[in-house]
Amino acid sequence: MDRQATAIWQGALKDGKGTLDTQSGALKGLPYNFKARFEDESGTSGTNPEELLAAAHAGCFAMQLSHFLAENGTPAANLDAKAVVTVSPAAGGGFEITKSALTLVGDVPGIDAETFAKLADQAKATCPLSKALGAIDVTLDAKLA
Repeated sequence: MDRQATAIWQGALKDGKGTLDTQSGALKGLPYNFKARFEDESGTSGTNPEELLAAAHAGCFAMQLSHFLAENGTPAANLDAKAVVTVSPAAGGGFEITKSALTLVGDVPGIDAETFAKLADQAKATCPLSKALGAIDVTLDAKLA
């Protein structure tokens, strides 16, 4: 199974602009630029690769955990997963992704806190995006609602 996305970039790094398209059509001509990626802390001037990585990581983790919870006989009523991807200046110049911090609030009827924490940790370790992010620090703060 392959998934694809396309990025079109025009111009130099700081004054250029680009668009992103995904195979599914969920993103079509989505604009991105340097300001949105590295300067706008509010995150309201457009998307960026790190925001999309955070969305992918949160989604992957939630799906993986939902599988483990169902296998445990305690399917989730709701999983509210968030990923915060940290971008920092790199030692040799430029930028690097240093961390993806997952937070989770789960509404899981019939589960105890210890089992929930164990399954959440297992999902963090085994979701394909967490594995792909092996070069950075991946953390998890999980709690029941």
